[in-house]
Amino acid sequence: MATDETPTLLDAAIPSSDLSLGIWDEDRRVAADHRAPLETRLESFEHLFESEIGDTSLARARNIEREIGIRQLYVKFEGGNSTGTQKDRIAFTQAMDALRRGFDAITAASCGNYGVAMALAANCGGLRCVVFVPEGYRTRRIAEIESLGAEVRRAPGDYEAAVAASRECAAREDVYDANPGGSNTLLQLRAYGEIAYEIYDELRDAPAAVAVPVSNGTTLAGIHHGFLSLYRRGKTSRIPRMIAGSTFRKNPIVESYLRGSTQCEDLDPARVRESAVNEPLVNWHASDGQTALDAVRATNGWASYASDRAMRQFARTMREREGLSTLPASMAGLIALIDGHRKSPLGSDRYVAVATGRG
Repeated sequence: MATDETPTLLDAAIPSSDLSLGIWDEDRRVAADHRAPLETRLESFEHLFESEIGDTSLARARNIEREIGIRQLYVKFEGGNSTGTQKDRIAFTQAMDALRRGFDAITAASCGNYGVAMALAANCGGLRCVVFVPEGYRTRRIAEIESLGAEVRRAPGDYEAAVAASRECAAREDVYDANPGGSNTLLQLRAYGEIAYEIYDELRDAPAAVAVPVSNGTTLAGIHHGFLSLYRRGKTSRIPRMIAGSTFRKNPIVESYLRGSTQCEDLDPARVRESAVNEPLVNWHASDGQTALDAVRATNGWASYASDRAMRQFARTMREREGLSTLPASMAGLIALIDGHRKSPLGSDRYVAVATGRG
């Protein structure tokens, strides 16, 4: 099943398309033109947003179904976004909000993927972008961030320290704060809620469960928010069980669930160490962890860990069996789904695993 080829895991996701956006250059030019009326810029930016972000594929993984014994398994493949991950959804949402509110600059902390997404969105909207990156972190995505015109500032310490530095920059320099867990949380949840709407559009109802890899918990919380909205509006017959997967003992959402806690409790930063595989999932503090944990518990879902070895293996399996090139860390949700199925076999129904891409 496995091959000898292992992706360069620290490089994270690779965009599946040219970041120049080609045929949409005219909209990009207008959106970034500070001389144009704001309404005209917003209209062009919205064209870019609607054309390039979201509406990602929902593919049935029939070969993996046969291997694990689940009746209908679908993969919501976020690798179809411009920079290769679901981060584009909140990056473009917040860049548009920043434009509408009259900001000329935007800031966020990132170890790679979100920074590229934010840099691209800001570039399209003619916004100055400042990305704070932990000083010890190295990835070629930093070169991508800079190639899109964003400024990279190194922050001493870990990701949480970079978030704090970014927030300080926002307050000090009157820059739009695009970090998770702040005043834009509802905006971010609504942006990720679009994933739920797209799943509904394909299946015409909610699946039995949706499995999501978690770090800060924003993606899972947003998807749950979307399905809750659909259910309240009478569009779906149910709300899916939310399943969280993350790296072994290095994520507070999963750790809190497994401890039986109703509160998402921070981990000891000194005991959290990242590897080349688990880096996108590692956190000692999850910005939207409480909302994500509440969603898991409210839907009778579950959370479990995935080892680096298992994430590598399933990324290879996804590539070989289904032809999808996925980031190994994004297999954590699928692994959690399978773990629950092995403990208590899931009934004949439809199940969705969210995955991000490598290109």
